[in-house]
Amino acid sequence: MNCTKCDRDAVVHAAYSGAHLCEHHLRASVEKRVRRRIRQDGLIGDDATPESPETWLIGLSGGKDSVVLTSILEETFAEDPRIELVALTIHEGIEGYRDESLDAASALADGLDIHHEVVSYTDEFDLEMDDVVEKDPEGMAACAYCGVFRRDLLADHAESFGADKLLTGHNLDDEAQTALMNFFEGDVAQMAKHFDASLGPFDERTETDEFVPRAKPLRDVPEKEVALYAHLADLPVHMAECPHSTEAYRGEIQELLLDMEERHPGTRHSIMAGYEEMAKLAASAYGEDGADLGECERCGNATTREVCRTCQLTEAVHAV
Repeated sequence: MNCTKCDRDAVVHAAYSGAHLCEHHLRASVEKRVRRRIRQDGLIGDDATPESPETWLIGLSGGKDSVVLTSILEETFAEDPRIELVALTIHEGIEGYRDESLDAASALADGLDIHHEVVSYTDEFDLEMDDVVEKDPEGMAACAYCGVFRRDLLADHAESFGADKLLTGHNLDDEAQTALMNFFEGDVAQMAKHFDASLGPFDERTETDEFVPRAKPLRDVPEKEVALYAHLADLPVHMAECPHSTEAYRGEIQELLLDMEERHPGTRHSIMAGYEEMAKLAASAYGEDGADLGECERCGNATTREVCRTCQLTEAVHAV
């Protein structure tokens, strides 16, 4: 099958649009969607200038999503003095997994000449995920612990770097799964938080001065196309899945979405289009009534609790 846009051989069929794309036009399509999302969400602040540039911190895990995002951002803004890119990799302490992805992240950052920082659970929390999984004091899935720790470190280091934006490599599949989980759980308040945290354009979000605002420029691109882009661009990527990845419920949602997408192309896009509208309405209703943020009495980070969730979990692990 030839590419819809030229006579080259197609490498992918985007069933949701009907397009058959060759290597050149697939890469161009992915880049176009990332740049369009940057414009639509208003990532570049009006006050960003060569004299006073914005700093964007990228969560660079070394996996396909963050590597593709970082590569496209560097190509897009390499000659733009208004934007400075910094990459942050978090080493969770997972034997036989994170060292390889760290190598990929470092190779990419070195190749693109992007400032790259590495932080670890060992240095920050005096623990490793392998130990957390073994002890499991809360009886939770590994991803539940790791999600809390990673979010905390990303937020902390975005602030310490003086970052204006925090960017992560969530793709269309990731976001559609989260949207469907929130909807199935009837969690309207979480929909509102999702919009204000990372979905809504910056000028439509409820102001939250306590956190560096997040963005997900890759969220219009299906996971399969991200992986193919990484392969075709010959980017250094660690493709293995985390050995502790055991989010059973998200896995069920993933299978459901993939089946629906196979039978009804465009399902993921439709879910996100409707969900974003609902999340925006939820944010307007909940924005003024959100829980008041205070400071964690242990670490001083913003939280709605006396002791933040990160401190609760680290203390529970150390107590075992």
